[in-house]
Amino acid sequence: MTMKNFQMVLYLVIGFAFIGCKQEKNPNLSDTAVVVTDEKQSHEHHDDNEPITLNDGEKWEVNSEMKPYVEKGEMLVKEYDGDYKSLANNLTEQNNKLIKSCTMEGQSHDELHKWLHPHLEMVKDLGNESDQAHADRQVEELKTSYETYHQYFE
Repeated sequence: MTMKNFQMVLYLVIGFAFIGCKQEKNPNLSDTAVVVTDEKQSHEHHDDNEPITLNDGEKWEVNSEMKPYVEKGEMLVKEYDGDYKSLANNLTEQNNKLIKSCTMEGQSHDELHKWLHPHLEMVKDLGNESDQAHADRQVEELKTSYETYHQYFE
């Protein structure tokens, strides 16, 4: 996959992050068509520095359809063998599936996006990297990102 193609895929992933979580099928449209409902309310842009909060001291529940993609992404990062381009591509694939599987709503959804948006940016940066040492540091940041996920979500 060329860098330009990778960037286009990544931009699509980010776009899906903003619209993919709150979709419902319209029976008047084909099976592949979706209608986005209340997009503005469900996908408000969060400041990347806005901290994630707990649910009255407890972790937020993530829907079961999404968990395998988070777990697979984390496994890929833990098994990183130095091929950061492949890792970035594989993480992008898992993030695409994660976003497509999202049916969360409300504050749990908003809190997850506070983690997901910076995480997507880290994957994008990794895919754009050209220096092995920088890429290795970015992989360490991704490990920390998954640790943060586990602090706030179950």
